[in-house]
Amino acid sequence: MLKNREKVDVCVVGAGHAGCEAALACARLGFETIIFTVSVDSIALMPCNPNVGGTSKGHLVREIDALGGEMGKNIDKTFIQSKMLNRSKGPAVHSLRAQADKAEYSRAMRKVLENQDHLTIKQAEVCELLVEENTETFSDIADKKIVGLKTFTGTVYECKAVILCTGTYLKARCLCGEAITYTGPNGLQSANYLTDSLLNLGIEMRRFKTGTPARIDRRSLDFEKMEEQFGDERVIPFSFSTDSDEVQIDQVSCYLTYTNEKTHDIIRANLDRSPIYAGVIEGTGPRYCPSIEDKVVKFSDKDRHQVFIEPEGLHTNEMYVSGMSSSLPEDVQLAMYRTVPGLEHCKIVRNAYAIEYDCIDPKQLYPTLEFKSIKGLFSGGQFNGSSGYEEAAAQGLIAGINASLSIQGKEQIVLDRSQAYIGVLIDDLVTKENFEPYRMMTSRAEYRLLLRQDNADLRLRQIGYEVGLVSEEIYQTTLNKKKQIESEIGRLKNTIVGASKNIQEFLKAHESAPLKTGVTLSELICRPELTYEMIGEIDPERISLPADVVEQVEIEIKYEGYIERQLKQVEHYKKMEKKRIPADLDYHDVGSLRLEARQKLIAYKPVSVGQASRISGVSPADISVLLVYLENYKRK
Repeated sequence: MLKNREKVDVCVVGAGHAGCEAALACARLGFETIIFTVSVDSIALMPCNPNVGGTSKGHLVREIDALGGEMGKNIDKTFIQSKMLNRSKGPAVHSLRAQADKAEYSRAMRKVLENQDHLTIKQAEVCELLVEENTETFSDIADKKIVGLKTFTGTVYECKAVILCTGTYLKARCLCGEAITYTGPNGLQSANYLTDSLLNLGIEMRRFKTGTPARIDRRSLDFEKMEEQFGDERVIPFSFSTDSDEVQIDQVSCYLTYTNEKTHDIIRANLDRSPIYAGVIEGTGPRYCPSIEDKVVKFSDKDRHQVFIEPEGLHTNEMYVSGMSSSLPEDVQLAMYRTVPGLEHCKIVRNAYAIEYDCIDPKQLYPTLEFKSIKGLFSGGQFNGSSGYEEAAAQGLIAGINASLSIQGKEQIVLDRSQAYIGVLIDDLVTKENFEPYRMMTSRAEYRLLLRQDNADLRLRQIGYEVGLVSEEIYQTTLNKKKQIESEIGRLKNTIVGASKNIQEFLKAHESAPLKTGVTLSELICRPELTYEMIGEIDPERISLPADVVEQVEIEIKYEGYIERQLKQVEHYKKMEKKRIPADLDYHDVGSLRLEARQKLIAYKPVSVGQASRISGVSPADISVLLVYLENYKRK
């Protein structure tokens, strides 16, 4: 009798944005990888909003690219509109956002996966993880280790690492009013068996919820009643490797309209038919991406809410109603949408719905995204309690890198909060109590002036290169860019101009205060009314430099004082991160710890004092007690 058994290095469960990045990272690092999906047609699917990036999320995509990931390259190939958000604010919060052709995005990513060496795509439902006792005796090693998995059809895949990227598919059910369908997003098959296997392994599960608005027929809309929204005149690519000339395309428009009191009245009159308010939905929804029902109830003082009408692609008439996600019944949906200006005669192609799914409590993970209890088991994406394609892709990439390093017996990477938004994202997930889907925001990053989207390559290319996902050529390009920036800043700081007639006339022309004595060119650039480009008029020694180099020079000079202040804050932060906590430390032996702090430290098992300080329920006084104990512990 034939045995259905195969051997690979890595199994990735799920082919959404997290799974794609995880599988590509492992395969590109030379490991035989298989990626499982309930439908090959759902690879890199965008079941909700058809865009990539946005406030803070654009930072994540840039960081993924800097580390050698794929998302930035893929959206550069398939976007239909692009905007740099928050241009009126400082560079720390500038964020790219691109409207995707969602079908093309999925097709393009699938093509990358299909043509990647060492990577196999398999349409199958994974129903069980296979583990055995871990015989390694080091104190920080888990009791169990992963040895493979089993699919619903009975095939066993033996492997050295498994990465769970199940998205919103575990025991998923979609709700539209009283109608409930037991499927994943877009009517795709849900994964109904893996949850039980995880529970049997002692993994804590949660129930979360998210939702999506209706898709409506473009031909039924009146765009004259809406405000047309255009893309940027000059598009900036997401990937640092994309030639900027290649992304200058004819862009499509989006449209802005608003709800009104009629809309809100219909919603309020039918709240009892909403699964969210009728108690039918068990899962917790995302606070920062609420349904229209939530907006009307929680922001009752607002008489209108923004609604963006966005095309789903170039070859479809489906339009996405951004800002009006809902789980109300179909008849209520149609009535409320038709109260919105421009949507009076709209026809719904796909109803809005809420989706519930199983995920984990991420405190069970190390910052490497490996499970504390099972060696070789990693996870990423919405399975970890986050929301959003970008958050998922970032986690998938880190999980893929660390699974590969684990197999090689090398030290896994941890991006800290001072290095990357990805570091903030993962640190928040594994140290804070998240009772709702986690969404990245610029306000979560305390060192955001250092973690700008424009310098992600300068911050992270070296890590991607050392891991093996960034080529020598690309790395050398980044090093050359860095040298050009440093050289130009140095020249500007050492070039002095006097209070000559020519200089004074220049300053007067630009409504800038006259000089009383000589100053450096860098000091002139620091003036808010002057720019690097303007100073070129009085800088005959200037050579032509690439736009991305000029951007860095200007930011580094104009914000030098603020940047230096944050660097000093980072120094203090790093000292706390370097104070490691032994994995076998018994917190019951740490006298004077408050009961709540002891319970939280036992539950989270922080790897450093810095991480311990960010756990809710652990006070500064508790950290002081812990530091004293660790000093004595070292002397033993």
